[in-house]
Amino acid sequence: MTPPQLRKGRPHPRHRFFAATASGLEPVLLAEMQALELEDLAPDAGGVFFSGEMDACYRANLWLRTASRILRIVARVPCSDETTLYRETYQIDWHRFMEVNQTLAVRVRLGQTGFANSQFLALKIKDAVVDRFRDTFNKRPSVNKERPDVQIQAYIHLGHCTLALDSSGPPLFMRGYRQGEAKAPLKETLAAGLIALTGWQGDRPFYDPFCGSGTLPIEAALLAGRRAPGLLRERFGFEAWPDFHAPAFRAEQARAREQARPVPVPIFASDRNPKAVASARANAKRAGVDGAITFAVRPIADFDGSAGPGVILTNPPYGERLGDEDKLGPLYKSIGDTLKHKAKGMEAYIFTVHGPLIKSIGLRPARRTILRNGPLECRLLRFDLY
Repeated sequence: MTPPQLRKGRPHPRHRFFAATASGLEPVLLAEMQALELEDLAPDAGGVFFSGEMDACYRANLWLRTASRILRIVARVPCSDETTLYRETYQIDWHRFMEVNQTLAVRVRLGQTGFANSQFLALKIKDAVVDRFRDTFNKRPSVNKERPDVQIQAYIHLGHCTLALDSSGPPLFMRGYRQGEAKAPLKETLAAGLIALTGWQGDRPFYDPFCGSGTLPIEAALLAGRRAPGLLRERFGFEAWPDFHAPAFRAEQARAREQARPVPVPIFASDRNPKAVASARANAKRAGVDGAITFAVRPIADFDGSAGPGVILTNPPYGERLGDEDKLGPLYKSIGDTLKHKAKGMEAYIFTVHGPLIKSIGLRPARRTILRNGPLECRLLRFDLY
């Protein structure tokens, strides 16, 4: 994460930001940011840079469905050793970004570097920040690793450290609607990315026959209803910043609410587990889209596509996640049989771990997209069902 065209010590009329996302979703995030008319976009590994006033930061946090967090770039400093890192971090006017009576936390991520201990480097950055406050105000801010007022993110790569403020606070996948957890849920940001990769825009029926806690159909309903996912959150990190402008943020929220519309197409979510379906219903209600989704308790063999041709997107269980992979072969064969006989004329997308289970489906994918679900290498498989 090396910000382009960032020069230490030079004035900038606008701020530079970085929208982070999961590996493989950078093109999806870029398209989202173009639709929001964010400026000076520069894709990079793990996300996209952009520039703007603070209202651009507020808008990005409210609307971006696949971003995991929005970072405000503070500086890019030399980082040849721990002493240099401390000295350069100390020289930053940190009182511009936080109050002395606020709490902070520091998180360090390492790229290509000779450093090995990110925790020690985080401690050096923290020391530099609080020492600068002590020497300036004769008082030090406190550390709160669980719920800090200000979170400092640092990325050390090729002899430099990019220091940034986390404007999001809790990661953006934490929309606020998912409380009843089924096993192994998808993160909301990844679910939104999968939907985007199908090309579905709320123009056809949407089906998820392994809905689990309901993340995919809920994210589909939010997209089709033009509802900003950030409106569901209780707070953002930028609300604790000294330059937070509440009227501008409230105006962005109001404009986002005005964009909402009724979901124009049917969305169907089913699962063989009654507890999972109950959890999905509750989550959809908290998201405000329960009226847009039809839930049912049924196995994949009883799939109902009577609403007409549309898009099937589902995340069935796989071995590393819910049990022995060898036992899931018959389930995946049932998925393939159901698609062949009950989903003609549809596009089907299956998101599953890369491995032998894919062959058990018995259909040849028209496209494979490599993605990760946490530590697992996965594939989004597209099947055209003629």
